[in-house]
Amino acid sequence: MSTVVALSVVGPLLAAALTLALRARHRLRDAVVLTTLVGVTAAAVAILIEVERSGTIVVRVGGWDPELGIVLVADMFAALVLVVAMATILVVEIFAIGQRRSAAGADPDVVVPVLLVLTSGVALAIVTGDLFTLFVAFEMILVASYVLLTHQGRQGQIRSGMTYVVINLLASTFFLLGVAFVYAATGTVNMALLAERIPELDTGTRIGIGTWFLVVFGSKAAMFPLFSWLPDSYPTAPTTITAVFAGLLTKIGVYSLIRFQTLTDMVDLGPVVLAGAGATMLVGVAGALAQDDMKRILSFHIVSQIGYMLLGLGLFSVAGVAGAILFLVHQIPVKTVLFLVGGLVESTHGTSSLDRIGGLAMRWPLLAALFAVPALSLAGLPPFSGFVAKLALIDAAIASKSTAIVIVALAGSLLTLLSMTKIWLGVFWGEPAGAPAVPSVRGSLGTMVLATTLAVAGTLAVAVFSGPLWDMSERAAVELLDRQPYIEAVIR
Repeated sequence: MSTVVALSVVGPLLAAALTLALRARHRLRDAVVLTTLVGVTAAAVAILIEVERSGTIVVRVGGWDPELGIVLVADMFAALVLVVAMATILVVEIFAIGQRRSAAGADPDVVVPVLLVLTSGVALAIVTGDLFTLFVAFEMILVASYVLLTHQGRQGQIRSGMTYVVINLLASTFFLLGVAFVYAATGTVNMALLAERIPELDTGTRIGIGTWFLVVFGSKAAMFPLFSWLPDSYPTAPTTITAVFAGLLTKIGVYSLIRFQTLTDMVDLGPVVLAGAGATMLVGVAGALAQDDMKRILSFHIVSQIGYMLLGLGLFSVAGVAGAILFLVHQIPVKTVLFLVGGLVESTHGTSSLDRIGGLAMRWPLLAALFAVPALSLAGLPPFSGFVAKLALIDAAIASKSTAIVIVALAGSLLTLLSMTKIWLGVFWGEPAGAPAVPSVRGSLGTMVLATTLAVAGTLAVAVFSGPLWDMSERAAVELLDRQPYIEAVIR
């Protein structure tokens, strides 16, 4: 099983090199990328099953001692997120194959190998067991995402892409400095050893390290007030790129924040994280309500929903962290499918502006249903996955007597419903605003609809299997907050 963990990182890189050699053979290239993504998804499922059955899997690369070498760690938290992440990229790639023949499609000669590099970076960020390798993973993601954002060379993409890369390079600089600070204070960058040594530091040093990495990972996660790069960057990219970014990139920032802050016992920062969570919820949803474009509304909602994950972390309780993990698992497919629906709208109508479409529910009821399910889930209405995840977070906040954040979270859910209603009324309801007739669902458009339907099925699966998912999330939370299972697995 150790080989399977390593291949989840190395496999996409090898496939990226192969797809570069197959640029002139499109069908063979597509077969390679789909086979690779199916393989890494299957590998992630196998890892999750093995972790559920036998516990944490540890890979010591090169056989080196954890204090000196690279360690890959697949615990319950990592295995659960890895499955959802790999499945999401697979679904988006199916959508991309269908969209390539349209004007809104991305250039596969560039996107296919770079997306595989990004996939490898995401997998590495999830399973790495040391801070420096996590930094390397984020740099892989940053370089790949900048190419994906700007490869079409449009003026808006270059301008927003520059904002994206400058802010993320600044965050990377802070990240690298943070790694140096941690090594100077503890003599290691291994997560398991840090879980032992950072809590033993004096209070000032410990809180300083925690605050530093809250800023670093908070900027990657688009936490308030470090989110300004996101709403302008994501809507300019092709749909498939935006869907991957919306579903995964900020969530990897949240994943890293949860892992670092819990393993290093930064409970003293709980009130700061809760304050940031409340502000992130409200500012994000207020920005969404102010927009008149479907993709921009959804981009601001990426920010808003990050606040709910931070809420669970800020409680620093088993119920809170478990709720954050479940919410993370729910959010990845929900945000992805909403942007895929936006891509279908844009591909068939040439725009995602609310005042230029209208009446789509009558002319294309299937698309309306594909939007309604994740939209209601995003707002937290039963019986969808968002209701289960938000209920878990609200219940944990009530148990912790955090009344203020409960009120903010409920208000954020209500405003989210209003903004989803705004999209529904503008795009799917009312009279057509001069939009062209919807093409029949054949060929490439059928492939795009198939991928979107699979993504919607994924959101429903989270709701249907919410019981087992909660059990796994709770187990992951216990391991993170206890710290000893992780430490013993890595350094024993």
